[in-house]
Formats: sequence, C-alpha cells, structure tokens
Amino acid sequence: MAVTSTLAVPEHELLDAARGGDEEAFRRVVEPHHGMLLAHCYRMLGSLQDAEDAVQETLLRAWRGLAGFGGRSSPGTWLYRIATNACLDAIERRPKRVLPVDYGPPAAHEEEPGEPLVESVWVEPYPDERLGLEDGYAAPAARYEQREAVELAFVAALQHLPARQRAVLILREVLGFSAREVAETLDTTVASVNSALQRARKAVDERLPERSQQATLRELGDEQTREIVERYVDAWGRGDVDALRALLAQDATFSMPPWAAWWRGRETIAGFAKQAAEFCAESRTLPARANGQAAIAYYHLEAETGRYAPAAIDVLTLEGALIKEITAFVSPGIFPRFGLPPELAA
Repeated sequence: MAVTSTLAVPEHELLDAARGGDEEAFRRVVEPHHGMLLAHCYRMLGSLQDAEDAVQETLLRAWRGLAGFGGRSSPGTWLYRIATNACLDAIERRPKRVLPVDYGPPAAHEEEPGEPLVESVWVEPYPDERLGLEDGYAAPAARYEQREAVELAFVAALQHLPARQRAVLILREVLGFSAREVAETLDTTVASVNSALQRARKAVDERLPERSQQATLRELGDEQTREIVERYVDAWGRGDVDALRALLAQDATFSMPPWAAWWRGRETIAGFAKQAAEFCAESRTLPARANGQAAIAYYHLEAETGRYAPAAIDVLTLEGALIKEITAFVSPGIFPRFGLPPELAA
C-alpha cells in the first residue's frame, strides 16, 4: 500500500492516492470535515453517540465508494451527502429522540420523579466547543448560525420533523446547500425539496423561541452570563430556594433526562428544589459549555470513597437575565466527551 509523505499535497492528488488504496491520504482528505460532519449527524439524530456511529458509517461508505467520486462536487459536499443518507438509514432503525417536555405533561412539585426510562429516547447534549464547532454561518446561503443550530431547542424541534424534511432543512438552512444539491443528495426533485423546506420551516418556527441563545448570550456578555451561572450554582449549593426562585422566569421548566418527569413554573420548580437541595449541597461543580449554551457539570460526593463522582450536566437556557429552562442531563457517561475529569478529589 502506498503512503503519502509530502506535507503540502494538493487535494486532488490526495484523492488520487486514496483511490489507489492510500489510507493516510484518505484520512487527510476527510479529517478537516470531521467536526462539521459530527455536528451534522447530531442535528439529524439528536444523539452524540448515534452521531459518532453515523460518522464512522459515513467514512466507511466514503472509503468504499471512492472510485465512484468523480470530483464534480467538493469532497465536503460529497461527504455530507453520504452522511445524510447514513443518518436517514439510522432514523429508520430507532425511536425519535425527545426532551422530557415533549414526552408528557408536567409534574406537580410534590410528585416524585419515578424511575428513569432505560430506552434511548432522549436528546443528548453536544460538547460544541471541544469538538471545534465554529462561530458564524457554514455558508452564505445558510439561515442559521452553526452554534445556533445545535442549541437544545433547535435540535429538539428538528426531531419532530419527518426524516427527509429534517434533512432538507439542515442541508438548505444550516449548511447552505442549493435546492439542486439537496435534490441530488436525496434522489428527488427540486420541487419536492422546496415543498419539504416550506413545511419544515413552518413546523420548526412554531417550536423555536423568539430569540436564539446565541443572540441572548451576545446581549448579556460573558461577564453577566458568568454571574448568572455563579448565582445558580451558589443557590443550589446553599439550598437557598428563594435565591433560585429569583433567577427563574415565571414559566421556567426543569427536567432531568433520563427521567420523564419535568416541572413547569417558578413556584413549582422552587417546591421541587426544596426536596433536591440536600443532594446539590453535597456536590461540587465545574463550568462547561453544551449546545452553544451555558452549562454546569455536577459531581456528587461518594461517602465511601470521599471522592466526587460525575452526576449531571445542567444546560441552562436563558431568557434575558433569567433562566427559562434547566435541562439536567443525569448521564455520568457523557462527562469524558466534554473533556471533564472522571472525578474530583475531596
């Protein structure tokens, strides 16, 4: 097997070498696109684990299909086409991903959360900063910013679309593909693409808040955002329900996937917080970023070891200077993906 050795090799030469069986040349062609492919598959599937599997399937299909890539489009466009179809195949084999607020009605504050659902039905958080998602738009024709298009509300809204509408919206509005390119990707007509886009836009717009988190965070600025997060952590740490209540929007929501139960309203959440305060008082935190939003990683004290073990990542959705949504992902297994330590010392 040939191996490329020159550092600055033109892309077309790398492709020729890859077609000849050079795996290193193939890696150098696809590596610059890896982060964007992962974000694309996450938007399609709502799960980082599923997205990682879809990217691996994409690269396998691309390697096997290199001989058929004639170079009429860029390698990035070609890879997005393969990834989109890999995701469509994955969607056929698994249930829709949702957040608890889309799963059932809200609970009363005195209700216990019950047992967590073991099925893989929940939208998962996305470590956008660690995986290199850039600011701004992917293309001039895109309607949504790259970080805006991984916000929890946006990704959750996408999961309610039929699979092909979802693909059309992402390819057109997030990646800036032309209608013709999308039609070629999905083996359909431009008219069908335009019709699907119109329906998808309407459905997503009905579910999205008036302002994106990116717009809200820019308006608040880093310092004020950091202050809100610190006040939130301090309120839970001291069990100060009044301080927490003051941070919440009137119609705020609180959920804890994989539990299906969720709570709506400032007073209802404050009532639930009275029950949960003791747990948080025995925790330590680290700042995090998820889905382009402010987040906090919680570590809970294990009495037998005296160490703090991963417990949950709280993702905050802000409405002005108030917290509109708290989504606490109680999934210790996701901590490594965020580059977070496996434990904290006492």
